[in-house]
Amino acid sequence: MKKSVLTRYRVMAYVTGVLLVLLTLGVIAKYLLHIDGADGFTTAVGIAHGWLYVVYLVVAFDLGSKAKWPVKKQLWVLLAGTIPTAAFFVERKVSQELQARVAQDAPVVAKA
Repeated sequence: MKKSVLTRYRVMAYVTGVLLVLLTLGVIAKYLLHIDGADGFTTAVGIAHGWLYVVYLVVAFDLGSKAKWPVKKQLWVLLAGTIPTAAFFVERKVSQELQARVAQDAPVVAKA
């Protein structure tokens, strides 16, 4: 597996996670605290998170297929983008698991 596959996943996991945390804060500000301006913020962040979550799904599915994960693990990684802060923890666990595999599959460069 190429390092770029893992890097794409890591970037999208962080982006999705940050947007979901911002969306959660926006919803709290809008509905619980009744802060002016939270409506527009929540709408914008919600739309961004929705579209980027679709990209996250594609990237995470690609990673899971190349890593040959079982279906349960694949579903957990895919759902991590819907639970605030879960994407950060799942990303860390997945990265630690696959770092050695990526290094093992990397081509060996001979020094002259």
